[in-house]
Amino acid sequence: MECLHLRRRAVVALPSWTADVVRGFRGPTDDAGFMELAIALSRENVARGTGGPFGAVVVERDTGRIVSVGVNRVVPLRNSSLHAEVVALMLAQAAIGSYTLDDPGVPPHTLYTSCEPCAMCLGAIWWSGVQRVVCGATREDAQAAGFDEGPVFADSYRYLEDRGVEFVHGLKREAAREALMSYVERDGKVYNG
Repeated sequence: MECLHLRRRAVVALPSWTADVVRGFRGPTDDAGFMELAIALSRENVARGTGGPFGAVVVERDTGRIVSVGVNRVVPLRNSSLHAEVVALMLAQAAIGSYTLDDPGVPPHTLYTSCEPCAMCLGAIWWSGVQRVVCGATREDAQAAGFDEGPVFADSYRYLEDRGVEFVHGLKREAAREALMSYVERDGKVYNG
């Protein structure tokens, strides 16, 4: 019997336009600026039809250096795990050459995400070693757009916070919510609602 998965490979690829968006980033290198970049990635992903309405950025906290970005690639790459946060974290780990962003000698990192993480992304955040997460739109905003965020509870956040992951919620929420709604208005595929 032939096993089909032996002939396939999974590829994580950002759309080519993401490099231009990052190069064009002129915002302040603070929470508000990096959230604007995450939202811009989300918006552009919708406008170009290259994925869902979510964007993320991983930044070295002390230097403000952008380590990686991610956009939702679930539908175009046919992979349910390719949420913006997961893509950004995967690429950040590849950039530093480690499976954790919490390796000794590695500076602390912040993840900026255009929407509060779903259940899967919260797990990825925990295992990634990122120390701080700044969120734009809320879980309720994602659900209003038709997305099911899974079993995320106040205790989910408390668990991570008790282990040293800091969360900031609702930064530039309205702009991030508008990106979600633009996806709905364009009849974007809601793949888990």
